[in-house]
Amino acid sequence: MTSAQTTNTRELKQLSVDAIPAALEKAKHYRLLNEPDAAESICRDILRAKPNDQETLIVLLLAMSDHIGQGYTVARQTIGEVLDQIEDDYRRIYYSGIVWERRALAQLKQGGPGSGFNAYDCLQDAMVCFEQAEKLRPAGNDDAMLRWNHCVRLIERNRLEARPDSEEFQLE
Repeated sequence: MTSAQTTNTRELKQLSVDAIPAALEKAKHYRLLNEPDAAESICRDILRAKPNDQETLIVLLLAMSDHIGQGYTVARQTIGEVLDQIEDDYRRIYYSGIVWERRALAQLKQGGPGSGFNAYDCLQDAMVCFEQAEKLRPAGNDDAMLRWNHCVRLIERNRLEARPDSEEFQLE
């Protein structure tokens, strides 16, 4: 087979079930190295071998949300589609809050007109999720409260405010 023939056959290779634990650790490691595309790709390989694995879905979701504001994706699946696969209500709501928080941070980094209002709105959505998650949290798990506090501090530190209502903003 020539190299031209090799490059034209691009089928994904199947991960063995025995390799899943090590692969998941690699995905987590790549996230820590700020390589979310590699982490996302590994998670997708794991999910092909072990569909609906909840821990892998969480790592995939976090890797996908690491892309927010960077303008590229690894696959066509949306963050919402991954969130829908998370079976535990607490985790689904908590990680929805994480996604909103990351959207806010991306808005703040991008700057520009209206970015503060958009970031504020995203943080408000995150805080709603964290408040809902707090009610469902397992005993001894205050993660949702920690994230809530982080959102409050982001709002205060960046002096974010709600978008003015159109009626209030009109000149008389």
